[in-house]
Amino acid sequence: MDSVQGHDGTTGHAGSIVRCEDSSPAVQVVDGVCYVLFAHDIGLAINLNEAERRVTDVKQRETIRHKRRTPQYFEYDPPPLRVTQDILPLVLGDFQTAPVVDMMIYDFGAVSVTYTIPLSGSIFGLLALSDVLYDNNALLADARSRVEHLLATIAPAVNKPRISELVEDYAIYRIEALTPGVNPDRVLADHGSLLAQILRAELNPLSAQEVNEALSCRISFSDDDLAIMDWNAAVVLGADTEDVRAVLEYANVELLEMRFLDDRLDDALDQSYEALTRQTWRRRLLLTTLEADMRRVAELQVDSALLFEGVNNALKLLGDQYLARVYRAASQRLHLGDWDASIIRKLQTLESIYQKMTDENTHRRMEVLEWIIIILIAMEIVISFFPGLTGS
Repeated sequence: MDSVQGHDGTTGHAGSIVRCEDSSPAVQVVDGVCYVLFAHDIGLAINLNEAERRVTDVKQRETIRHKRRTPQYFEYDPPPLRVTQDILPLVLGDFQTAPVVDMMIYDFGAVSVTYTIPLSGSIFGLLALSDVLYDNNALLADARSRVEHLLATIAPAVNKPRISELVEDYAIYRIEALTPGVNPDRVLADHGSLLAQILRAELNPLSAQEVNEALSCRISFSDDDLAIMDWNAAVVLGADTEDVRAVLEYANVELLEMRFLDDRLDDALDQSYEALTRQTWRRRLLLTTLEADMRRVAELQVDSALLFEGVNNALKLLGDQYLARVYRAASQRLHLGDWDASIIRKLQTLESIYQKMTDENTHRRMEVLEWIIIILIAMEIVISFFPGLTGS
């Protein structure tokens, strides 16, 4: 590999971790990978069987590979489609990606693009990597171009295809092996401040309060593993942690879909309120205008409800208590519960507006019928004064 210059003046290799300034003894990463995730929404729903038929790249239906004894029903439903493409490695400062990129396609219309960066060397270099990855426009643009190409390929399998402008990114530093004799607890005790900076992508030292906050959401299954989750990134220590990475990837996708659905409901509420309050003589006389508005609102309701249920039911959180705890911890950190509450509240508001539109439509129909009856009675009275009009 070509030599590269580190941030502290030391020399390393492309793809390896370069040490940053720190007075603590260096813990070495013997084997590790950084996963950089970009979640996109490309449509209302995806027929995965049809999409699989159209994709010519390497592909497989994804399952969660458990390292613990767990029931088989802790799984995706339906299993998403993973597509693997060969790429030219992307240079990211002193680092570079592996020559492959994975795209996970979910049936509720989401795609997660994953780049992998091999890690080895001093743990202090992770801080430099976190700085490079934060809001990296090159990776963001490359991910979007791949999503656009994918959508062009599988468009017939996508219901209402359209790439949302919203993107949710996340970094997972998965460290499989450390310096012999060093366990996750020691890393946390000796380098907690560094881990907090990595999670927050902050080059400057953080306060003790901020460090405690960044490290507060952590979970472990044994003495040899540890997962620390924050809003921007996660650090996962231990061997065979692919299942933890998969759950974190899904949580990031779910956050993207919650944000997308929340924005969609905001637009739906604006349109519904405008349709409800728009008062013109034409609307009062032509019931079809209001009915068209009602159909649009009903369609928005159904689409939003289906997306909400699809996202929340895609991962069956039963049986594997540890992964369920990982998911709950990640959900708490990403505030998925708050997003759920906001979406449910807006769905209820949309239902209320639709009900008011239905009541107004019924009222207008009654008004029209009353006017028709009044006009018929009036015509009958007028005709009674002119017997010749009846032909008798």
